[in-house]
Amino acid sequence: MAKNLSQAFLERKNLASHDPKVAMAKRCAKEGVIAGAKAAAIASVATAIPTLASVRMLPWAKAHLNHTAQALIISTVAGAAYFIVADKTVLATARRNSFKQNPNTEAYELN
Repeated sequence: MAKNLSQAFLERKNLASHDPKVAMAKRCAKEGVIAGAKAAAIASVATAIPTLASVRMLPWAKAHLNHTAQALIISTVAGAAYFIVADKTVLATARRNSFKQNPNTEAYELN
């Protein structure tokens, strides 16, 4: 079974290298992951600073936001930023790449 899995992986890898559409889709996904990770890191810092500062300065926040709540606030914003930016990046890259290529007009002609 391990041999079949390794062969399937190699065939899929070879398919991606030969098929430009698959390679382009992987490149779009990779760009989305990188952009999403950058956005998540920035959002984490941008959320952590006011959250931690408010817990130390505001009496209501000090009384009601324990460590779990603080972590939940920061991680929720980071996760939302990741998915929003990754999705927009993948869609923008796919749109940009779809306009670069000329459609195959032979496939649309009727005989």
